[in-house]
This record gives sequence, C-alpha cells and structure tokens, in this order.
Amino acid sequence: MAEPDQPSTARMIDFWLGGEHHFPVDVAAARAFEEAYGPCAVIFRSLREFLGRAVRSIADAGVDSFLVFGAGVPTRGNVHEAAPEATVLYTDVDPVTIRLGQRILAGSDRAGYGFGDATDIGTIDPAQLHRFVPGWGRRPVGVVFLGLAAFLDDETLSRTLDELYEAVAPGSFLAVDCAGEELAAYPRALALMGPAFRMRPPAAFGPLLGRWEPTADGVGPVARWRPDGEPAAVPDAFYGVVATKPSA
Repeated sequence: MAEPDQPSTARMIDFWLGGEHHFPVDVAAARAFEEAYGPCAVIFRSLREFLGRAVRSIADAGVDSFLVFGAGVPTRGNVHEAAPEATVLYTDVDPVTIRLGQRILAGSDRAGYGFGDATDIGTIDPAQLHRFVPGWGRRPVGVVFLGLAAFLDDETLSRTLDELYEAVAPGSFLAVDCAGEELAAYPRALALMGPAFRMRPPAAFGPLLGRWEPTADGVGPVARWRPDGEPAAVPDAFYGVVATKPSA
C-alpha cells in the first residue's frame, strides 16, 4: 500500500507496541511526542493489556461477539487475539487504517474490518454487522470504545454512549476509557494532541456513562483494573471501566 504522508495515532500506537504496521511518518511523530512527554511504550502497552483483560472478562461472561470502534491496527493483543473464539467487527474512520486492517485480517473468517463512525452507528455496513456481530440488538455483545472519549466533548460522548445503550441487547458490555490529567503538566505534548483533546478526572468521567452500569471494579487507572499480578508501574494517563446493560 502507498506510504501515507500524515501520521496516524493508530500506527503510532502500533510502533509503541512493537508492531510492524507503521511508516516513517508515524515513527517521526511518535518520537516528537516522546520528546515533549517521555516514553510512551509502557503506557500504551498497559492500555493494551487493559483491553485484553477487559475483553476476556466480557467473554467469560458468555459474550461471543464484539463491535470495536476506533479500532486502529488489529494486531498485538487486539480483541480477536484476546477472545479467539469470538467474532469481531473492527471499525474506524481513517481509510488508510481500514485498508491496513482489512489486509491484516484477509485470511480470517471470525474478524472483519470496515468503516464505522463511533458517533453514528448507522454508518456501519449492515452486512458486516450481521456477519461479525450476529444477533445485534437481540443477543448480548461486547462494545469496545477505547481511545475515543478523549476526542469527544461531554455532550457528544454522553449521547453516543446512550445511543449504544439503546442499540444493544440487555446483558451487553461496554469497555471504555478516558484520558486523565497527566498531560496537563506537559504543555508541549498537550498541544500536539490538538484542540479536540479532552482530559477528564475519573470523577467527571463516571457520570458520562449514563445508564451503563460499571462493574464493581468501577472507574480506575487501567493498570490497576483486575491486574494479572502486580500492577505495572506506569503513570495514570488513562482510566478505564467495564460497564453493562443489565439483563431484564
């Protein structure tokens, strides 16, 4: 595929995770951010480990299909690797990332990749939704909504999560995170995130979940959400939660 001339957060994260699906423009952007903030690999590995633990907890509850928004590059412990028996539909809005994801998953019959705007469920291809998330709206599903809340204002985030709540069947789960206030002390790094980037203390994030009911773990630093052993010693840059739409 042609090399892009603009960096992508998804491919920057792939670089930080030690993946192979990024370009020099992504590496340059990642290095620039590190110069303004510091090492990022440990933070994004911690976030990816949270994704894995959250997805496995949802699968252990009996959910066998997942819809992923803002999916990025579907490698390095992403949803279909964390829950190999489940079917997964990855979605994103970046055409380069979508093509890359489709190429990576070309040989899979359990995971697909297509366009999907997290703030408008109707943008998802119904055929893909039917194939990879069978029983959408009738059977419990897992919705993965990571890396997106930081780029949505409170009103849009609340509306989007409420629309997802309405769309899914009872017994469904939501995995979602928010950016804490870590970058407030690093103005150069904060500026690189752009004007849409929003930091939120965890106490402000919980109310935005609306009718979604957090598990007993609540909202907390991703490294300390059901850790496998001793939690990783990383800055509290991201807070995460798994929430559910209770069964009737």
